[in-house]
Amino acid sequence: MGLNSMTLPEDVRKLTIAQLERLSKEIRQAIIETTARSGGHIGASLGTVELTVALHRVYNTPHDKLVWDIGHQAYAHKLLTGRLGSFASIRQLGGISGFLKRRESEYDTWEAGHASTSLSAALGMAKARDLLKQDYRVVAVIGDGALTAGMAWEALNQIGHLKTPMVVVVNDNSMSIAPNVGAFSRYLTDLRSAPAYYRLKQEVESLLDGIPVFGSPIKRTVERLKDLAHYAMVAGNVFEELGFRYFGPVDGHSFDDLIPVLAHARDVQEPVVIHVITQKGKGYRPAEENPGVFHGPGPFEIDSGRFIKSPEPPSYSQVFSETLSQLAEQQPNIVAITAAMPDGTKLDKFAEKYPDRCFDVGIAEQHAATFAAGLALAGMRPVFAVYSTFLQRAYDQLVHDVCHQDLPVIFAVDRAGLVGADGATHQGVFDISFLRTVPNMEIAMGKDDRELRGLLAGALERPHPVALRYPRGSGQGYPITDPIIPITWGRGEWSHQGTDLTLITFGPIYFTALAARDVLESRGFSVGLVNARFVKPLDVELLEKVAINTGAIMTIEEHVVAGGFGSAVNEWASGAHVTIPIRNEGLPDEFIDHGPVSYFLNLYGLDTDGLVRKAESWIGELKTLSASRER
Repeated sequence: MGLNSMTLPEDVRKLTIAQLERLSKEIRQAIIETTARSGGHIGASLGTVELTVALHRVYNTPHDKLVWDIGHQAYAHKLLTGRLGSFASIRQLGGISGFLKRRESEYDTWEAGHASTSLSAALGMAKARDLLKQDYRVVAVIGDGALTAGMAWEALNQIGHLKTPMVVVVNDNSMSIAPNVGAFSRYLTDLRSAPAYYRLKQEVESLLDGIPVFGSPIKRTVERLKDLAHYAMVAGNVFEELGFRYFGPVDGHSFDDLIPVLAHARDVQEPVVIHVITQKGKGYRPAEENPGVFHGPGPFEIDSGRFIKSPEPPSYSQVFSETLSQLAEQQPNIVAITAAMPDGTKLDKFAEKYPDRCFDVGIAEQHAATFAAGLALAGMRPVFAVYSTFLQRAYDQLVHDVCHQDLPVIFAVDRAGLVGADGATHQGVFDISFLRTVPNMEIAMGKDDRELRGLLAGALERPHPVALRYPRGSGQGYPITDPIIPITWGRGEWSHQGTDLTLITFGPIYFTALAARDVLESRGFSVGLVNARFVKPLDVELLEKVAINTGAIMTIEEHVVAGGFGSAVNEWASGAHVTIPIRNEGLPDEFIDHGPVSYFLNLYGLDTDGLVRKAESWIGELKTLSASRER
């Protein structure tokens, strides 16, 4: 029985070990072939194939609840739970999600795009089960990298305190997106290198159970000896100290090891940690050799592992990192911080040049923000490079520890705007709203990569916290060797004047608006254009001049309208008693799913044609309204 005949996990429960091994090879091949065509999170999912098969073999899913910590490791889970036929559409417009989706399958009991949430969610489900006197088991699968986050330890603390029966599978592959860092990573390495404690414990128990009459009393007598043997192997197992039964380390690619451990843990009436050792990228040599690169790549050639890319200018992330490195040559107090994303933020290059001035704190955004605050307080100029979606995780620290103390921390907000295939949990479309309400915070975004360089240099001179936004993808391709062009802080750019309407943009959507302006001008309209550059502080002097010289204002942003750049302009206009019509164009009040950025810009009328259509219609409405008032 092969993958093509697998309908649901119940089919897996009928297979022999040899058949499970053949099934695992077919699953790996399906993952490799699909991600080679369309990209996706190949590395982590290849590493959890046997673990996934074993979990569905041992547990009665979906009655039993399988809680994955984000979806990077769950492609095999999708293939085994009725989505084989749609798997080729993963991360594509209209296709299945690259993460888990409750509306997609009853087997997806939890959905998250941010790490370290599974333990809290699983405990909630297990405790609800007990309170409602229901009968199902709960298993959480969390990566070792996700265990660096404080939230995971908060959950472990409560699980151990409540003694709620549930299973925590620690998928230990020494990686998150990049190689793991920190003291706990070293601790897991010590556990991995210790003798197989679980096997020893099971062998002793089996031996004693086999002794008639005396077996049980003897087993009770030597329980303490077994514990002492374990402590001799691994001094002070932290999981057992927290109140868990610990089984491991277990070979995560061996069904002979996995299935007995999972089956034994299933019936233990207390919390259990199963420490499973896996290899990220298992079964595909290029991914095994370069697990960080193959975390979530685009399309690639299967035989060679070479990525299929069209030539394009450097990404905004590259421009940011190289500019920061250049500035750090003259400013020795500049330090950089990343939360397990040195490759994604391109700070890996900064770290190569300045290893003592670059800090990877692991998946710990809250700590990163307050760590940056401490650095700033003591005279350094910290730059925390973080995706917009992950900055959400550090909001309290940003408010309380950075902005309240008015410390000069720079938040380099990468992936600001729509992000494409990663979908709803990763869209960087909320940060303006949650940042601009905070006192002392300043927010800037250039229209291109050249302005990003100038704004970064300016931000490093500011005495206040600064959020410097830039999008995913490539800039205009200005040479990184060009001199940095200074930008007067707090000042926008009025590039074109127009009497009918002025378009005021924030960020690279300026170029779309410029194209729309050209079309409108060709149709006889007088249309101005402003590159705002700043949300906070707003360039109110420029806005006042625009309001005097134009008939209406349309703000344009690749961000939700609610609380965004346009809302800031509205607040200024209301306070300044500006009476000209103002219209805000941006993204709607909804979570935006995965798909090409161009598709969503078209859908919401934020492409050139959409802006032309909206502006032309609105100018017509305003002229009609004005004419009726004159009559």
